[in-house]
Amino acid sequence: MEIEEKQAEVIDHFVKQVSAQKGSALGSVFVEATSHPSLFAFSEILAVPTVAELEGTDNSVHLEMLRLFAHGTWSDYKRNSCKFPQLVPDQVLKLKQLTVLTLAETKKVLSYDQLMLELDVTNVRELEDFLINDCMYAGLVRGKLDQLRRYFEVQFAAGRDLRPGQLGNNLLVTIQDKIKWADTMSELDKKHRKELEDRVMEVKKAVSVKEKESDVLKKEHATYWTAFRRPTRFLFTIVPVTNDSAFQAVIVLLW
Repeated sequence: MEIEEKQAEVIDHFVKQVSAQKGSALGSVFVEATSHPSLFAFSEILAVPTVAELEGTDNSVHLEMLRLFAHGTWSDYKRNSCKFPQLVPDQVLKLKQLTVLTLAETKKVLSYDQLMLELDVTNVRELEDFLINDCMYAGLVRGKLDQLRRYFEVQFAAGRDLRPGQLGNNLLVTIQDKIKWADTMSELDKKHRKELEDRVMEVKKAVSVKEKESDVLKKEHATYWTAFRRPTRFLFTIVPVTNDSAFQAVIVLLW
């Protein structure tokens, strides 16, 4: 929701700009719009009458570029680069960000290999920096990077512009996919909770056993010291012996 709110004002700004321009003058406005760091939706700009008038004219290349940013990917640009004006660095970054959104529409677990191929990234460090700094921090996606398994698990992704006629069956499929993904995440959450509860029970049982062992040791210790400290009684008995001049003292120890 944040990304949509941020760009609402920006969209309004560019809609007013393109409404006041015609022909080749729209080209520079399109470059500015597709380079703007907070703008990722272009359908409202495409719907402006002066933009639609570019169709079939010498300036239609600018219209195709705007459509590329509305619905296309970095791979689309590479395959058909001759159809579009050369992109500036900010446009390249924007198109790669949009490519991640397109990939996240159909898959919630994106392998590093697929992302590196689609984005023309040569190493994992560069890919992770891009996903963190240019996608997550921008509010476009949220997810987890798994370096060990080499994939990006998407938890949220901003939506892209719908192609003409994309509503209907395609939208239904997207909704079903999202429901399926939500169900899967719910099952994973339940499994995690169950594992956590089982672990807590194991710890509680271990603590209980330790407490019982401690009680037994305490009782044995107390019994030992009670016996050891029991007072000793002595009985002195004096008995005569055959020698009249002496007595023998017999000491009897009573426990």
